[in-house]
Amino acid sequence: MRPARLTLTMVALLTGALALTSATTAQTSPPQGNAAPTADNAVLLTVFFKHDQSRPLNELNAQLEKQGYYKSFPPPGVEVVSWYVMMGIGQVITLRLPASRLREVNRVIEDTAWGPYRTEFYPTYDYKAVGMAQHDKATSN
Repeated sequence: MRPARLTLTMVALLTGALALTSATTAQTSPPQGNAAPTADNAVLLTVFFKHDQSRPLNELNAQLEKQGYYKSFPPPGVEVVSWYVMMGIGQVITLRLPASRLREVNRVIEDTAWGPYRTEFYPTYDYKAVGMAQHDKATSN
């Protein structure tokens, strides 16, 4: 799937999720600008940075430096939940941010990471507590 199509799909999914969230919780004004992520406005976003394997790593890093990636990503106030190297793929980063800052994060990646990386975006959520509770319930019977 092309990056533009992935971005549109991601925006549609997040818009739907936000609509459901706002319809089921007390009405509040939407978070503005640099709002901190809270339980009612935060989204998790997992980003796959797939590196260009046809080029040497030092060349990729030089291009990232030139494009300002290391200075701009992640933007201030966006929490890095995890940041792993996935051998043969590149980097996999999960961020927690207010939904109002999604466009900003996307733009930073477009401006500074494209070229050395192809990107894929996945809205995600923390399922660990639910999954472990289900496991514990199943093993206690």
